[in-house]
This record gives sequence, structure tokens and C-alpha cells, in this order.
Amino acid sequence: MASADSVARGGRDMVPAMDRPETLWAPWRMEYIRQKKREDGCIFCAFPSRDTRREDLVLAVQPHAFVCLNRYPFASCHVLVCPRAHVATMDALAPDAFDATMHLVRETVTRLRGVLSADGFNVGMNLGSAAGAGIAEHMHGHVVPRWFGDTNFMPVLADVRVMPEYLDQTYAHLLPAFADLDQAS
Repeated sequence: MASADSVARGGRDMVPAMDRPETLWAPWRMEYIRQKKREDGCIFCAFPSRDTRREDLVLAVQPHAFVCLNRYPFASCHVLVCPRAHVATMDALAPDAFDATMHLVRETVTRLRGVLSADGFNVGMNLGSAAGAGIAEHMHGHVVPRWFGDTNFMPVLADVRVMPEYLDQTYAHLLPAFADLDQAS
């Protein structure tokens, strides 16, 4: 029978040492955990017009849409394509803005394929909080380059993603591929 002390510790001493999960420290995640959860206003509305494009990881701005790196990526070089209009759903987006956004999604895949030699892409949208959208009030598309063998055991065993490059380096690497798409004034 488990002792009261063992139960207070969650019964961990009853599990053989080799079966206990190891602790993987990820102190850089505190930036995300402690950050103010929302800026005043919408970050996707603010990004295209701010003078902090490198800090915001914005790669290209067009009249109806823009491309930026995902600050909390699922995989290396994960980018977002966002309409400039503040809408939550595709049907709320004006037809010309929708067409321009989808064209930019296609161009983004083309540019990333050229500069990264990706074997494939995950392309999609999470529309609404229930679908997993982190910023549900401003629709945006995800473009995630994939390579054979790019997944590993870390997400399964430790709920950790391994990124092979810092975001600043990824930004510098991708920016030239988007330079001719940029129409920001």
C-alpha cells in the first residue's frame, strides 16, 4: 500500500526510476508564457504599417495581404499569410482581398520551395478558436514547409519542437526571396 507521503508526491516513488519521465527544461518558453496575451488592438492589423518589420518578422506587404514568420512555429520556416482586412472568416473578406490573399499563399509556397528545397508543405487555416486559431478574430493562413525526416521523437516523448535555426536567421534567409513581392510604401 502507498504511504501518505508517496501519495502527496503523486506516487512517483512507486514508479521504477527507468520509467519516470525526465524533466526537459525549456526556459525560453517563459517569454511566451509571461507575455501580455494581446496587444491593444490586433497585431495582424498593426504589423503591415509599423516600422518594426524585422522585429515583427514581416517578409512582404501587399495592398490586401502580407507574409510574416510565425513567432511560435510548428516547424522551421513556418510562415503566416494574413489579409490586411480585420475579418474572422473567409466569407467576410471582400472578393478582391480574398483573391489577393490566396494568390499570396500560392506565391509564398513557390518562394519557400525555391529557397528551401522543401519536399512538401502543409497549407491551411484554423478558422475560429474551436479549430485551434490562436488569433481567431483575424483569419490567417499557415504555410509550413516539410522535409522527409523532419519529424522526430521529441514532440512525442517530450512535447518539444526542435527548431534547427533561430527566427532571426530564418528571417534573414527568407527575406530576399520575398523582396520583389513587397509593395509596402
